[in-house]
Amino acid sequence: MNPLLPVSEMIAALPLAALAVGPTEQVIAINGAGCKLFGDGVVGRHFITVLRQPSVAEAIETCLGGGPPTTARYLARENGQDVDYDVSAGCIGSSGIVLLTFVDVTDVTAAGQMRRDFVANVSHELRTPLTALMGFIETLQGPARDDAVARARFLSIMRDEAERMNRLVGELLTLSRVEASQRVRPKDTVDLGAVLGTTVRTLDAIAQAANVTLAIETPDEALTVLADKDQLVQVFTNLIENAIKYGGRDRTVHVDLTRTTDGTVSRGPYAQVRVRDEGPGIDPVHLPRLTERFYRVDSHRSRALGGTGLGLAIAKHILNRHRGYLKIASRLGEGAEFTVFIPVAEE
Repeated sequence: MNPLLPVSEMIAALPLAALAVGPTEQVIAINGAGCKLFGDGVVGRHFITVLRQPSVAEAIETCLGGGPPTTARYLARENGQDVDYDVSAGCIGSSGIVLLTFVDVTDVTAAGQMRRDFVANVSHELRTPLTALMGFIETLQGPARDDAVARARFLSIMRDEAERMNRLVGELLTLSRVEASQRVRPKDTVDLGAVLGTTVRTLDAIAQAANVTLAIETPDEALTVLADKDQLVQVFTNLIENAIKYGGRDRTVHVDLTRTTDGTVSRGPYAQVRVRDEGPGIDPVHLPRLTERFYRVDSHRSRALGGTGLGLAIAKHILNRHRGYLKIASRLGEGAEFTVFIPVAEE
């Protein structure tokens, strides 16, 4: 019986990509998942011509030299995406054969990076107003102690910075709650036209202050969806308020509700809510990242207008909970259009 057969059979039974390297430093066996990763014709080749990454080669050489089991990181490119693998290398008994297994940890790596980025972004967002507050407090305790005019001006700025931190903390808590409930689908039947009407009336004062006209069009018949009414109000408030702020003064913000059979996500009719402004528009290069946490097209302008960079991220998670989605379209000089799709409630 071929002494290599048991190794081949053992590797073939593994659900992970795996290959075996013999004492002669050649690949002696590989399973189906390994062939998908490295291709065919691997058996019989020197391992360095297959793996080509120093950390993995060093792990194999350590094991071939009688060393203990070790690990390494293998980086691959699949379907245009970077993929990270944790590689475990160890000898099979005293045979001198080294077994390597590859575990895809791309999602874990990405999640870790997202957490680090999130903490860094939150720290940055809080550091700026905190630094301003500390500076003004020192000034009020020192040179401006008896300056009534300066004191009033500094206190006004301190209030604005405190409100900015309060908005940020509030939206962070909202984002956390939305993420926690994202897998629980709403069961209440909500008239989307009524929700839009309430939202527009609430934002009317902000629109008047900017001399912006809110033009809303809804169908005569009720268009109902299974939804959390308060969360939908939050989504549409964010989209319409953004259109008012970034669309520019003396313009019109168009809001219309229609029934459509877009079907991008699933079959069946959708309620389509489109919010369009007449502002300067957004460079298309930014569109894919607009729903990322803390991503801003113009950081200075966004902060000046009171933005936290979390509104669209919250909207995306809310729509995910409602089995809906958001489409964004814009060109420079032609305004921006945000379209929400939510499945219509079955009659």
